[in-house]
Amino acid sequence: MSIYADAGPAATDSTCDPAIRVTKSLLGYGVIAGPFFIAVALAQALSRDGFDLTRHQWSLLSNGNLGWIQITNFVMTGLMVLAFAVGLRRALRPGAASAWAPRLVAVYGASLIGAGVLRADPAMGFPVGTPDGPPVVSWHGIGHLVSGGIGFLCLIGACFVIARRFSRDGRRGWAAYSRVTGVVFLAGFVGIASGAGSVASNLAFVGAVVCVWAWLSAIAVHLYRVAVRSR
Repeated sequence: MSIYADAGPAATDSTCDPAIRVTKSLLGYGVIAGPFFIAVALAQALSRDGFDLTRHQWSLLSNGNLGWIQITNFVMTGLMVLAFAVGLRRALRPGAASAWAPRLVAVYGASLIGAGVLRADPAMGFPVGTPDGPPVVSWHGIGHLVSGGIGFLCLIGACFVIARRFSRDGRRGWAAYSRVTGVVFLAGFVGIASGAGSVASNLAFVGAVVCVWAWLSAIAVHLYRVAVRSR
């Protein structure tokens, strides 16, 4: 049952309801996934020799002796997003978006795992010693790009699907926030895909990534609070 349906004065006593507890636990992964990914990536970006936030994409951190850190970051974050997708399904059903929003978010989670397993190719002087230019594309580099592209498009789709659900529920502020996030992330994705290597497009994409992770965490917090009120 949707946690929206459980909320309110007429709600049954769910203090000991295991289904509610499981839903809240799964939603909690959505709260921490974004901050975890950003914190780990930024810590590396600011400390690893030769990495420049204005020129290099975070995926490049998967290369070099310490590349395992970013690979682990991708995989662990992807697993958290998959768990959140399950919680999202439990929180939204029945009703609009209860099927497609979790599916789209789940594909994004799977794409993060794929992006970790399929390492990006060294490029633009990183790691140190790499020629300063476009990468020599490998099979895993192509897989990384395809995985990331599919995941980004699915996450953008999830923004609009969830916005539609919020609109139907009369939550206009959340609906507008979701739509704006979808547009911002789409613009950042298009920019990095068409102008990779430029400082403006790279920084804009970093900002868009932070924006969409903040949205996902906010959605998770909102649904978690609704679940808490249902108790």
